[in-house]
Amino acid sequence: MALKTASMNGMWMTEECKRSFMEMKWKKVHRYIVFKIEEKSKKVTIDKVGAAGETYHDLVASLPEDDCRYAVFDFDYVTVDNCRMSKLFFITWSPEASRIREKMMYATSKSGLRRVLEGIHYELQATDPTEMGFDKIQDRTK
Repeated sequence: MALKTASMNGMWMTEECKRSFMEMKWKKVHRYIVFKIEEKSKKVTIDKVGAAGETYHDLVASLPEDDCRYAVFDFDYVTVDNCRMSKLFFITWSPEASRIREKMMYATSKSGLRRVLEGIHYELQATDPTEMGFDKIQDRTK
């Protein structure tokens, strides 16, 4: 049974979620993590973890067309001064085809999850893939 941590408006985030996020943030072993809310248990759990070699396009392809998700993406880039940088993006995925109840549940739990996931630099909200295109990620870091 997963241990619970940090209440978020009645939702609970599993220890596995927090541990995976810390591994991504500090050890760079994951490129992204997709989280989902288990409606019955009211827990935020891991839906998918992208290995360090995966891309942003792999993340986008892993998101369901009709269900909401949260995702954290570790974006590596090189500045104009030729410095290697890394920024964490928090993405709220709420596609048009998802249920109203699900959209509300994700919207009301988001701020609590963001508080638990310390070190997020940027946030994106998307209802379709064009709203979270790779160009949007690149533009935020300029």
